[in-house]
Order: sequence, then C-alpha cells, then structure tokens
Amino acid sequence: MTSLVWLRHDLRVYDNPALFKAAESGQGVVAVYVHCDAYVKLHVIAPAQLDFVRRHLLVMQKKLTALNIPLLVVRVKKPAEIAPALLRVAQDFSAEYCYFNAEYPLNELNRDLAVNQLLRDNGILVKRCHDRCIVPPGMIRNGQGDPYKVFTAFKKKWLQTVMPVTLQPLALPAKQPAVSNINAASAKEIDQLFTGHELRDLSALWPAGEDEAYRRLDLFIERSLSRYLDQRDFPAIEGTSTLSPYFAVGSLSPRQALSAVLAYTHGEWDGGNAGANCWIGELIWREFYQHVAVDYPQVCKRKAMQAHTEAFPWRYDKTEFSAWCDGKTGIPIVDAAMRQLNATGWMHNRLRMVVAMFLTKNCQIDWRWGEDYFMSQLIDGEFTANNGGWQWSASTGTDAAPYFRIFNPISQSERFDPNGEFIRKWVPELAHLSNKQIHNPPAVKNYPRPFVDLSASRKETIALFAQLPPIAR
Repeated sequence: MTSLVWLRHDLRVYDNPALFKAAESGQGVVAVYVHCDAYVKLHVIAPAQLDFVRRHLLVMQKKLTALNIPLLVVRVKKPAEIAPALLRVAQDFSAEYCYFNAEYPLNELNRDLAVNQLLRDNGILVKRCHDRCIVPPGMIRNGQGDPYKVFTAFKKKWLQTVMPVTLQPLALPAKQPAVSNINAASAKEIDQLFTGHELRDLSALWPAGEDEAYRRLDLFIERSLSRYLDQRDFPAIEGTSTLSPYFAVGSLSPRQALSAVLAYTHGEWDGGNAGANCWIGELIWREFYQHVAVDYPQVCKRKAMQAHTEAFPWRYDKTEFSAWCDGKTGIPIVDAAMRQLNATGWMHNRLRMVVAMFLTKNCQIDWRWGEDYFMSQLIDGEFTANNGGWQWSASTGTDAAPYFRIFNPISQSERFDPNGEFIRKWVPELAHLSNKQIHNPPAVKNYPRPFVDLSASRKETIALFAQLPPIAR
C-alpha cells in the first residue's frame, strides 16, 4: 500500500496536503523530487533560486527521514521524460497511489495531465491536492459565471468564498513504519541534480528551510505587521516580510501565513489592525495571479492578458535595456533598485513597480524582456506573481483603465526614499549629494546622465496606448 508523493514547489513537511494525506494510512510513503534540465531554460530559473531549491532539498531530506519517509531524487532532460520517470519509481516500490499538490500555469497543468494519464493507465491512482492557493482556481466567479479581471472585485468575492474553507494548517504527517530496503538520496545525489547548471549561493541572505520561513513569519508579525501599511513602501525600512522566496519554493504555505496573522488579530479580518488587513490583501494578490494563469491561459504563452495591447509598438533597444539591467539609467531610484536585485536576488515590491513602469512606459521596451530578466535574477521568482506584476505595470494585464497609471520614478523616490538612504546604499556615486539633489542629480563623475526624458516619454506612451484598437467586449 505504499504511496508516492511527488514534491515540486512544496518543500515543507508541515501543512503539506499531498504528504499529509499520503501518510494517513500509515502503510509507507516514498517522496520523490524530479529535476528537469529543460525547465531551467524554458522557465528562466535564476541560479539563486536553483541553489535555494538545492538547499531546501537537503533540509527536506532530513525532515522526511525523521518520519521514515525516504526522499528520492530523479534527473531527466526533457519534460516528456517526467511521467515515465515517475511511473518507474512508483512501480519499483509497488505504489498504489501518487499524491501531488497542484500547480496552475499551463505547462505545469499539461505536465500533470500527462503524469495522471500514464499512472492511471498503469493502475496507479493519482490524488491531486491544493496548497498553492487557499481558494483554488475556478471557485471564484462573478454574477455571470465569468472570472474576474480586476483585483478589487476578486478580493471581495475571495473574502466571501474563503470563509467556509478550513484555514487550520495541517499538522506533521504521521510517522511511517521503518523501512530498510529503500536508500534515501544522499546529499551528494541531491547536489548532482544541479551539476551543469549555474548556481548562486545566497545562503547568508536567504537560509533554507521551513523553520527559517516560520522564524521570519513570526518576527514579521511581532515587529512589523501592525506598521506594515505605513512602512511597506519605504525601501530603506525593513517593513516587509521578506517571505516571498519561501512562498516561491513552498517552504511556507499561504494558509500557514494567513492563519498566523489571524491568530495575531484574534480572528478579525477587518478589525482595527490596518497593517494586518493590508498584508492579507497582499496574500490575496498572490492568489489572484494564480487564478489569472488558469482563467486566462494566454498569459502562459507570452501573450498579453488584454489582447488588444499586443498591437503596442514596443521598442527593442538592447543598449537601453542593458543599462536598465545594470543599474546605469541615470535615474537614481531605478538604478538603486536594479543593483539591489543584482546583488541580493530580491527587490522591494514598490521598486519592482517603479523599475517595471520605467522600462515599459518611459523606455517603451517590451515587458517580456523585463519579465525574463527578473526571473533570471530573483530568488523568489514565481511565474504567476512575476507575470502578473509585469503585465500590471505595462498596462497589458489586469486593470480597468491601464495606460493612465504611469509612475514618475523621481516623484516615487522623493516620496518613498525622502532622505535618499536607499539610493546612497546602492548608488554610492551619489552619496555626497543633498537629500534634495540625490533624486534628480546634476552631472556627477562616474554616474550616467538619463537617456530618456521622463515627461516626454510619458506623454508619448499615453498617446500610443490611446491609439490602440478598442478592447473587444
């Protein structure tokens, strides 16, 4: 009665539905992680995230061993080899069931359908669980039965829908009978999954494991949650949770995060804690983009959610794009943010919007270039959140009246980094300037002049959007 658990972006033992349900019978569980070489290029996975996954697997192996659940690792070259590889593992251990937690982007859905079909054809029952979203895609619809395109309406319906859903995280899976004939993957075998790929060790900034994720969650709730609404937009302040890398690899579940916040607010969703209410809204944003990937699968095909915006005449200037990537645009807050990204594998959320709007609205460079670059650098790179953020910024995605929303990076800098602390940290060439000058500096040695006129480019972009064909109703 052995059950197979296929681990993916759910690298934790607590509140892991697939692992918990597989272990319920107490008849033996084998866990397997499959690494596909082609996915690294196909999905643009950052070297920092690859190493983060590697380190999480090392932690996971020890936690599973304590439960008498051996962790096996398999490496394949192509996506088409995943289903046969899982079938071989299942047959090797006479598994009657295969459990896994759902993933929602189109490639992942198609992969899981192929696995489901092959395993069922060979007499192995497949159990698909939900853990990436608290409210699974398909459950939230408007009065006409259609999915939502605007976040505010989605959030309202999500809050109504989530109430009957159990928000209590699952406990540790049942310890299984001891097994002697299965050798779990060694640390060397886990490391060998990633040989030939570029890895970037950011363990000093981002330690691996669900214990670290929970430690950060507890610290955030204790120190910053009540002030989150007031501090979250200021990059020089440690006012955000820094949990996004752990959400991305699944060492923390959204249900764990939400239940911890509700414990802090004594179960109040709309109580007097504005910071908690705001952060819950951010969790709902993450869910929204997961739903968008299912309801509007064109976003998984490098297409705009709003089809009419495909006609926008994006520019493909490699020189300007390289300057943006390197943090050498001549716009201090943009350069500081990009240098933070390149150095730490992470960027403050307010600045993600600022740099994305600068690239798409001022430089008019295709949002897909920026989307790919972020994924190549981010330790918290997650397709749905990254694509959703870029399409929101580029006015091609979930928005009602999109193209009028264009951030002025200098105004954003003056408002959210008023004393230039963040800029001084990441752009030391400007450290000597006054608090007023640093946002829009005069000519400074070794610092580039801006290559784009913010005001003129804004007007031109708005005019170009206004000329697009109307949205099909």
